[in-house]
Amino acid sequence: MNATSGQRCAIVVGTCDTKAEDLDYVRGVVQAAGVPVRLVDVGTKSGDTGADVSAAAVAACHPEGAAAVSRSDDRGQAIAAMATAFEGWVERNKDDILGMIGIGGSGNTALITPGMGRLPIGVPKIMVSTVASGNVAPYVGPNDIAMMYSVVDVAGINAISRQVLGNAANMLAGAVLRPIPAAAGTDKPAIGLTMFGVTTPCVHRVVDLLKGEYECFVFHATGAGGRTMEKLADSGRLVGLIDTTTTEVADLFMGGVMSAGEDRLGAAIRTRLPYVGSCGALDMVNFGGLDTVPEKYRGRKLHVHNAQVTLMRTTPEENRRMGEWIGAKLNQMEGPVRFLVPERGFSMIDVAGGPFHDPEADAALIDALERTIVQTAQRRLIRLPLAMNDPPFADALVAHFREIVRR
Repeated sequence: MNATSGQRCAIVVGTCDTKAEDLDYVRGVVQAAGVPVRLVDVGTKSGDTGADVSAAAVAACHPEGAAAVSRSDDRGQAIAAMATAFEGWVERNKDDILGMIGIGGSGNTALITPGMGRLPIGVPKIMVSTVASGNVAPYVGPNDIAMMYSVVDVAGINAISRQVLGNAANMLAGAVLRPIPAAAGTDKPAIGLTMFGVTTPCVHRVVDLLKGEYECFVFHATGAGGRTMEKLADSGRLVGLIDTTTTEVADLFMGGVMSAGEDRLGAAIRTRLPYVGSCGALDMVNFGGLDTVPEKYRGRKLHVHNAQVTLMRTTPEENRRMGEWIGAKLNQMEGPVRFLVPERGFSMIDVAGGPFHDPEADAALIDALERTIVQTAQRRLIRLPLAMNDPPFADALVAHFREIVRR
């Protein structure tokens, strides 16, 4: 059985071998609201549960077949295999899915949310979970998943779970049934931009200069922001990137809390989108409060941004490594590329008189970029005697973007 039996519908998903009563209740509430709905079973020990889509049908979507789920007696391995299978199932059926709601504990949350992430941005996604009051970043990632705390365990319907699960089910139904007001004016092509607090003046000026021509999606470069921009680029939602703030690379290299992972810059490689980049906030690594800075970094130049954020100045050696890594990524981009370097400072605090002003460290990154980047007519490194937030630097970003988009 496919997702919809020929009809677009909402999906209720969970492990029917352990949560059948809860799942059936959620399905009933969604259905009562007037939304066509199917229950998908992702239990690793499920038999004939009466679900609309059986666990066996989902398991068959694993790249190695259903046996990849059933062959392991280890619960963790079986859940991981079923998570992969569910991702495959969603990928096959996503065009027919109006929205999705999942319920469960830590195991179900880890199993279901990767599949939810396969749905496009904008398709309603709700995860009712026992772990939703903690750190949900590993589950949400770069996706618009709404996490809702279950209050009590998902272990049968009671006075509390009836209310919580019922509210969540009605939230999904409302999101599916109620149209979003149309945007005013003509739709414009969309571009992705990255920004941090210390690069805000630059990006705001870029947006002001381009908003008449483009819809500007600005992503906060906090790890999830970079990953989200990359996902939208991969999905075909963007026509170009102005990646001013690549600071997430510093956190990747030095173990900061805002890394976007090894695939940062990967979307521009895969999509060949026009790419204008810069080294915004590569002078810093992000940690939490001062007491969270790793012991090995305690003797470094630190700047307390606020009670929750401590910044660490990058060194010449660290900048050299980052410059080589970024340069290697740029070399893999086959679309038009311009990488602009503000020689007088990479951020608001990396300027003359600022706490992170370090011309030697900045020069190490610039030199590494120059040595590594293979410049062609399509791929250019441009050095400018400006600081990141000087208005003429934003003007240059815009000018080069317009040049390569219109080629």
